[in-house]
Amino acid sequence: MSTPGYWTQATSELAARDAVLRELIDRFQGLALGSRGDAFSTLARSIVGQQISVKAAQSVWDKLSTRLGAVAPAAVRGVRKTTLRACGLSEKKAAYLQDLAARFLDGTLDASRWPQLDDEALIAELTQVKGIGRWTAEMFLIFYLTRPDVLPLDDLGLRRAIRLHYNRGRPMSARRMRSTGARWAPWRSVATWYLWRSLDPIPVEY
Repeated sequence: MSTPGYWTQATSELAARDAVLRELIDRFQGLALGSRGDAFSTLARSIVGQQISVKAAQSVWDKLSTRLGAVAPAAVRGVRKTTLRACGLSEKKAAYLQDLAARFLDGTLDASRWPQLDDEALIAELTQVKGIGRWTAEMFLIFYLTRPDVLPLDDLGLRRAIRLHYNRGRPMSARRMRSTGARWAPWRSVATWYLWRSLDPIPVEY
């Protein structure tokens, strides 16, 4: 995995303007976001991870990898849905993965185009796919394309971290969270990544 070229500048600027992030950046030195460079598996991991714990998602992913050899479009499309279910996927998630695989195979989804699209245009395209909502699309932008300025406010972990560090754990409205996050632009993905680390030091990989 390669660290984005902007990481050093982003951490320096965030540390200079936000005391919470300065402490987190110092605490988690040596860790950074990195892209796996595989569009299909990144989206597939995001679908697998929806509404379950990180540990449970990793368990399902490991079973898929063992059963299929590689979690790739042709392999996912070429097995029965019951095989996917046996790896721990729900009926819906199994259908979503096979639909995603079909779209990669027939060219409906063309990852070579995506670097040219801005964040919102790409989110709009990805959310046309069954099982991919805004959260999943935002995880893709952060973990695959390593876009620097994504603020995934639908993410429960991020919301919890913002409340914890900026409001003493008390409830905050989405508007106040968005206002807090606005101070981190144009490095909101980086701020999000460090806030996630404050809850779980082991980086999630999609």
